[in-house]
Amino acid sequence: MNSYDNKIILIKLKSGYNIGLMKENILDYRVIKKFKEEKQETEFEQIKGLPKVGLIVTGGTIASKLDSRTGGVSALTEVSEFRRIYPHFFEKVNIEKIEIPFMELSENMSSHHWKEIAKIVKKMLDDKELQGVIITHGSDTLHYTAAALSFFLKDLNKPVVLTFSQRSIDRGSSDADFNLVCAAQFALSDCAEVCIVGHANTNDEFCYALQGTKVRKMHTSRRDTFKPINTKPLAKVWSDKVEFISNYRPRNGDVPELDDSFNDKVALVKFYPGQKPEILDYYFQKGYKGLIIEMTGLGHVSVGGKNSWLVKLKKLIKEGLVVCATAQTVYGRLNQNVYSTGRELEKIGVIPLEDMLSETAFVKLGWVLGHKSWSSREKIKNKMLENVSGEFNELLTE
Repeated sequence: MNSYDNKIILIKLKSGYNIGLMKENILDYRVIKKFKEEKQETEFEQIKGLPKVGLIVTGGTIASKLDSRTGGVSALTEVSEFRRIYPHFFEKVNIEKIEIPFMELSENMSSHHWKEIAKIVKKMLDDKELQGVIITHGSDTLHYTAAALSFFLKDLNKPVVLTFSQRSIDRGSSDADFNLVCAAQFALSDCAEVCIVGHANTNDEFCYALQGTKVRKMHTSRRDTFKPINTKPLAKVWSDKVEFISNYRPRNGDVPELDDSFNDKVALVKFYPGQKPEILDYYFQKGYKGLIIEMTGLGHVSVGGKNSWLVKLKKLIKEGLVVCATAQTVYGRLNQNVYSTGRELEKIGVIPLEDMLSETAFVKLGWVLGHKSWSSREKIKNKMLENVSGEFNELLTE
């Protein structure tokens, strides 16, 4: 196989891995068998008696296939391709149609993409024949999408399951097949919530179902990259069963509501030592309506010395900028009452978001500010502090 580097020849091993050889180091070669592209089936028989689920494909490693001629990958766009690559998935569920609103790397996504996904999910939730909804997605910003769907979709009646893979299906250590099978199992469960389903550890042992507003990607490449933050997993998920270990919203007969109002003029800012408060002017001058500031410790930024943020924050909050605080530490919760710094920030109007994740807070603030009926400062604060979709958790005992 040719590589993207024309000086290298790729060899595909039976294990699924590739090795690359410099052309200048190859003394001789012979052709054993020529590559012949297989004709792919365009239709297949569904297995009678299997439950139906909806499948939404948005891109990412899990929705890619190896191109043996180039060594690269290309997108899966047909049901038959999914059936060929993920046969175990189709032994659990029947899918009549794959919805593909777009094929994007997850780092390229925005609120526009979240809205597209939410609209399709809403239609699938209204389809009485479907037992649940599965969404395949790139892992890098999957937790942002999970949070967005958690706020955009109200009164869920069946599971909405997002899944991913860290390693492509052609690799021997791929997590794609197992994640997808477990996602199918959870899509048939009793849980009517937005969840991420993926490896619980580095083995193909079982998966976790993680609440959409309390989950974060915590490793660049490990298969168990997604972890529950300040809470426990909703469930352990095997290929043939689900064991719930936390409280959850059960499957029901409600009619889901789509509420995807969103204001993109929000930003996530990380405070660091020595950072000058003038950075806040940039966002205000660009028309931003709200900021999530990741603060140190229990909820602090500099309020003394030449780089004090106090005066600048007070001025911009008075002029209408909504400023919320989250914790840089990821785990734990803010408490503005321990130190005078926290009390001063809260006094000028900074809204501390307790144990809410920064990514979830960013999405929630955009959603809240997208509603004109919540435009007053008091309504915005009340909504940000309302536990809309499990984004706040009770104080856990260490």
